[in-house]
Amino acid sequence: MQKGTLFLIPVPLAENATQQSFTPFVGDTINAITVYIVENEKTARKFLKEAGLKTPQSELVIHDYGKHKRNTSLAPFFKELAAGKDVGLMSEAGCPGVADPGAEIVAEAHRRGIKVVPLVGPSAILLALMASGFNGQSFTFHGYLPIDKVERAKRIKELEQLALKNRQTQIFMETPFRNNHLYEDVLKNASPQAMLSIACNITGADEFIKTQSVALWKNERIDLHKKPAIFLLYKQG
Repeated sequence: MQKGTLFLIPVPLAENATQQSFTPFVGDTINAITVYIVENEKTARKFLKEAGLKTPQSELVIHDYGKHKRNTSLAPFFKELAAGKDVGLMSEAGCPGVADPGAEIVAEAHRRGIKVVPLVGPSAILLALMASGFNGQSFTFHGYLPIDKVERAKRIKELEQLALKNRQTQIFMETPFRNNHLYEDVLKNASPQAMLSIACNITGADEFIKTQSVALWKNERIDLHKKPAIFLLYKQG
């Protein structure tokens, strides 16, 4: 029997960002499948509705891949795929598998010989890089920096040196309620000449994206508390 296809379905990054987030092909795809693997069933159903789902939601099969369901057997998530049904994988924000636990589902799909199809949609990391003006040919995403103040300070200095040595954009993030602390630590530990770009609430109505030197950032007061943000650090000799 031919196996189904796993479609990686992107979702909006911000509230009321449906129009710029979903392509017509995403709408066609979600109306052709009825089985989903998601991080949060409630928000997934909301995204599907916004994307133009015409299938009655009562007819959908939703597999919850939330944090309490991880580290268990992945077999139940692949029952329909093994039976030849197409399945959609959805993240909580942006693209599945990119800074997202859905990567485990994708890796298992490859191990099982299941076709994986990524759909076009918003990635906060790439959108922030596009808008930064930094090197887009060589870049690294580090995810979260250490929480410990001493370790974090050390890491920020290391990233600046990597940026200088490799001419490489260094990208990182923080839990939204700790954004202001990270911002302060970058200003405290990066050199004044280093370039810092901050992209906050990308695609949202209050989207904020700005690139300038650390020296200039020190003269500016911004509030990033509880707003999704991406930080990019760069330095040229």
